[in-house]
Amino acid sequence: MIRAFPKGMHPMTQLSSAILAMQTDSVFANEYAKGTHKTKYWEHTYEDMMNLIARLPEVAALIYRQTYFDGVVPAYDSSLDYSGNFCKMLGIDDEGFHELMRLYICIHSDHEGGNASAHTCHLVGSTLSDPYLSLSASMNALAGPLHGLANQEVLGWLLNLQATLKERGVAVSKDSITEFAWETLKAGKVIPGYGHAVLRKTDPRYTSQREFALKHMPDDELFKLVNTVYEVMPGVLTEHGKTKNPYPNVDSHSGVLLMHYGFNQYDYYTVLFGVGRAFGVLAQLFWDRGLGLPLERPKSVTSEWIEDFLKKNPDGLK
Repeated sequence: MIRAFPKGMHPMTQLSSAILAMQTDSVFANEYAKGTHKTKYWEHTYEDMMNLIARLPEVAALIYRQTYFDGVVPAYDSSLDYSGNFCKMLGIDDEGFHELMRLYICIHSDHEGGNASAHTCHLVGSTLSDPYLSLSASMNALAGPLHGLANQEVLGWLLNLQATLKERGVAVSKDSITEFAWETLKAGKVIPGYGHAVLRKTDPRYTSQREFALKHMPDDELFKLVNTVYEVMPGVLTEHGKTKNPYPNVDSHSGVLLMHYGFNQYDYYTVLFGVGRAFGVLAQLFWDRGLGLPLERPKSVTSEWIEDFLKKNPDGLK
């Protein structure tokens, strides 16, 4: 199916579709159809989770190899760990990149249950949809530019910043980056990778990536750019006054690390995010089934509530 997808289909669309296609092997769906007792739901969910996590690297690697190369995926190697196998199937034989991917999968697994992809998995799974259906939905949430796709948005912004400064013949400095940041904000755009609805200080996942870069690639040109952005952006956003947390989140750094190792297909970056995120959201789905949590139902509001909200917040929709 992946090999038959139209050229140009976004890798995240391919990933979500491929997860859905594997649903025919769902242990949970098959056992539920047979009338399994609800006290067994967690066992069937667990089997689906483990199968999904085991299969994701090969599925993700095929998407990568088919989209950008010849479609040939190197064979699975049982002597390697999860990350090493994934890197080998991607066709990347670089121990530095392998180490990066170990970090990447770990820090992207989950950061709290309230993020959009985790909540989507919760919500869909609460209907007793099996883990395949639930994870596919989770990946659709992750694909949005305000969520997992943000790492792609960040890299695009950084490359545009780099190109603009070179075009103007201006060196990378706190002043030149500050000027570019204000140009972005005054144009009605956001600075991707900064600010977070939950975190109120620098994202520790950002810090771990920064420490990796300081150890393995301190002289990388893009890393130096990210480092200078980190020094000035909180001040700019604080002065701008529209961001409660002006500090960098996980997306601010990840693309730069991947670029350093020649992984330039940034349309694919969110798939890497998705492979890691599956660990966290599926683990939470397991606990939903283990604890027998109920169907989630969103709260409703009336037209009067909307009218009252707009009276109190006349700029609320701007």
